[in-house]
Amino acid sequence: MRIIVLSRHPKLYSSRRLIEAGKKRGHEVVIADALKCYMNINSHKPEIHYKEGYILEKFDAIIPRIGASITFYGTAVLRQFEMQGTYALNQSLGITRARDKLRAHQLLSRKGIGMPVTGFAHSPQNSKDLIKMVGGAPLVIKLLEGTQGVGVVLAETEKAASSLIEAFRGLDAFFLVQEYIKESNGADIRCFVIGDKVVAAMERQSSSNDFRSNIHRGGTAKVVKITPLERKTAVQAAKIVGLNVAGVDIVRSKRGPLVLEVNSSPGLKGIEGASGLDIAEMIIKYIEKNLKISPHKPKKKVIA
Repeated sequence: MRIIVLSRHPKLYSSRRLIEAGKKRGHEVVIADALKCYMNINSHKPEIHYKEGYILEKFDAIIPRIGASITFYGTAVLRQFEMQGTYALNQSLGITRARDKLRAHQLLSRKGIGMPVTGFAHSPQNSKDLIKMVGGAPLVIKLLEGTQGVGVVLAETEKAASSLIEAFRGLDAFFLVQEYIKESNGADIRCFVIGDKVVAAMERQSSSNDFRSNIHRGGTAKVVKITPLERKTAVQAAKIVGLNVAGVDIVRSKRGPLVLEVNSSPGLKGIEGASGLDIAEMIIKYIEKNLKISPHKPKKKVIA
């Protein structure tokens, strides 16, 4: 099987592990930077070119590792592969849904998935009622396109919340105003979903001076046993957004598990480190299963 990993950085832990796992199971794996791809879009022989004219073709599967800052262009390249018949681990539609936090919350809400009360408005003139809508301060304000905890702010008073709302709208930035779940004590659970299973879960605890539990923000992680309802919620959330592989972040609350976010490019380092499991190999096995391809010993050295 020929696999292409769409990633800007081959030395990043997640990209490197996926390449290693694919080669270990006997597949040819190459890596390509989405921003260095360019497309010939026509009705007869559409093509994807790379760097100085090398044509990317005849790949069986593509693993998209598209960063938030290049979502528009990265998903355009991914769509081109999809249109040429390449199997996408996560399709472009699911990725764009997940990246738009508002759209993702609307989809989850329609299907009855638990989540913190969430508000969205255009004008700062509505901030007073918006704050009241989500239960008052403290509350969380999230930029729609933030990632890894960037653009997430805890407003501890209504005055601070109003000031932040006014500042964000003054910068023409769109954001969500969200209920703060006090009983979570700064912890959330990352459920790593592959297909219809949660293959691993870790509890992430925020550092003493930061309410955000992201490991990139200094939080810590440990393996955690999740309940059947938490497992079901995570799998359903990934499916609703349209992702085969996802990192579903949930918090435990008095009214059950609440989904904070569905991540379309979940990192492997934290979850593999906490669980001790080979998540990268599980992803390759999932692709094999869906394409009905058996692993084999590599016949020659493959250069990524």
